Amino acid sequence: MKFAPEGYPFIAVFAALSALVFWIGGAGAAVIPLVLTAFMLYFFRDPERVVPERRDLFVSPADGKIIMIKDVHETEYLMSDMKQISIFMSPFNVHVNRVPTDGKVKIVKHTKGRFLAAYKDEASMQNEHIDMVLETRYGDVLVRQVAGFVARRAVCRVKEGDIVQRGERYGIIKFSSRLDIYLPKETAVKVRTGELVKAGETVLGEISAKG
Repeated sequence: MKFAPEGYPFIAVFAALSALVFWIGGAGAAVIPLVLTAFMLYFFRDPERVVPERRDLFVSPADGKIIMIKDVHETEYLMSDMKQISIFMSPFNVHVNRVPTDGKVKIVKHTKGRFLAAYKDEASMQNEHIDMVLETRYGDVLVRQVAGFVARRAVCRVKEGDIVQRGERYGIIKFSSRLDIYLPKETAVKVRTGELVKAGETVLGEISAKG
């Protein structure tokens, strides 16, 4: 099993703690730190995914549950009518984020903020978040990693100017959190509220290229 590199410090700390407690207090005393070590291994797992090959598809950038699908007018970057899809990640989901479509990274911006529960509507803008705007053959797409009440750290591994491919790993949000994606309004959405999705595999929508 592969693990996200951001998880190695957590895994190492709890593994060392488990060994220390075992050495001092024996197997019984080491149960709790061993359980925590196992959880860290589970949380930071990074399984391979089968990315759909057909063109003109947007795949989910995160594992979790669809909590919102709505038409919005995005005014911070895109200045356009878009389809917003929001995904809530519980602590038991894989938290590695993947690129929804091929493109060029146009903007990466980190915004400090609050740590409201990630499922709340206002969390999208008020919570600490990292925005990534992709320049694609379908127009610009915005992906927003949102920190939650427990998750206080999002990591974006790409930088402006990078060329990325659909399904490529690009970041992680530590512990329960949320991810919002803004797709062109012409996108035919293929998921529904309440549906469970997988990053890099589940098709969120389909669209025809512009021009």
